Amino acid sequence: MESYHFLLDLALILVSTKLLGIVTKRFAMPQVVGALVAGLIFGPAFLGLLQETAFIDQVAELGVIILMFTAGLETDIHELKKSGGPAFVIALCGVLLPLAGGFLLSAAFNRGAEHLLENVFIGIILTATSVSITVETLREMGKLSTRSGNAILGAALIDDILGIVALTLITSLADESVNIVTVLLKIVAFFVVALVLGVFLHKLIEKVTGGAGRDRKRYAILAFAMCLFFSYGAEQFFGVADITGAYIAGLIISNTSRATYVAAKCETISYMFFSPVFFASIGAKVVLPEMSASIVLFSLLLIAVAVITKVIGCGLGAKLCRYSGKECVQIGVGMICRGEVALIVTTKGISLGMLQPEYVAPVILMVVASTICTPILLKLVYRGRKEYGDLVQSDLVDQYEAVQDLDLAAQSVLEDHEQLVKQGKALQEKHTN
Repeated sequence: MESYHFLLDLALILVSTKLLGIVTKRFAMPQVVGALVAGLIFGPAFLGLLQETAFIDQVAELGVIILMFTAGLETDIHELKKSGGPAFVIALCGVLLPLAGGFLLSAAFNRGAEHLLENVFIGIILTATSVSITVETLREMGKLSTRSGNAILGAALIDDILGIVALTLITSLADESVNIVTVLLKIVAFFVVALVLGVFLHKLIEKVTGGAGRDRKRYAILAFAMCLFFSYGAEQFFGVADITGAYIAGLIISNTSRATYVAAKCETISYMFFSPVFFASIGAKVVLPEMSASIVLFSLLLIAVAVITKVIGCGLGAKLCRYSGKECVQIGVGMICRGEVALIVTTKGISLGMLQPEYVAPVILMVVASTICTPILLKLVYRGRKEYGDLVQSDLVDQYEAVQDLDLAAQSVLEDHEQLVKQGKALQEKHTN
């Protein structure tokens, strides 16, 4: 018998994330915090009403893809070019310091040469940054296109690449089938192909959509299909994260004449359905086993090291690139979140025997803590008077929804007018006959 339980899961996710989002907003915190807490409360860790399923995982994956695609659409590509060099320095510092911190912490608990690879692997888990939570929080606050926001986005993308390289290096020592040279060549090939395709598609899009009277709805669908193609190609053929492909697809469209319209459409479907499922799915993954006193202590220290090393590492990198003190703190906090990336790396470590099962729970706790604290800390470090540009960005979706409503109303009036004209002609013909 076919099960329709997924409908109940979706209804529960949408209602709980929205209600708790409203609650957190009343406490002057980003609504994404409420959505994350909703997934945690209704997931297996507490009430157990929401279970992780293949369907929820797939919808959540679409949610993070749309999130990063929209981030690409809203990115100022000229500002991103300026922050390209600094982003690499920030990402490099934000990888090296957590790697060293995680290694030293694990070495303090796992002494001996036989645990060397495991200690390094714990450090690699801490290098991963999941920027999706940061993107949603910055957009909600109207800070996504700021100088620090662009630096976070650029550094997070480079961070992912450095994380892939580090993971490949360590796994190649345990798995002879992994070839580091092949992996590096694939990564380089991806960015070369993305650059060539990006230039060509950008010009093509401007030419095709430049004329007046074009069907904007059709273009929004084609743009989203392009996002999915890039996401699939990045993951399937080059071994690069699908969200990186989605972000680059958004960048390609970002400076075209229809970019704002597509962003508004994606914002709507993301807000109404995909984003709540993504945030709730993070909570549904949390299953905490029993832990000994030493593992509890290790968990607390791991959380502290994960947060502190990212803030200091990325903040130091930003300082070297002459960002202001406030921007350094903002960039450091924006890179704290580990999210699903750390869980994927952890799963890989378990399958290769490079991570003991008892260390899975500390990693999960670190992911949950960093995911929930990131939007809260971002709210604090971005506190201050909103500039005019920030207000425009934060109100973008509301403005476009109003325009779309007027557009639909105008179309309805035109359809009614055409129907009346047809009826008038029919009556006139009948009267003539």
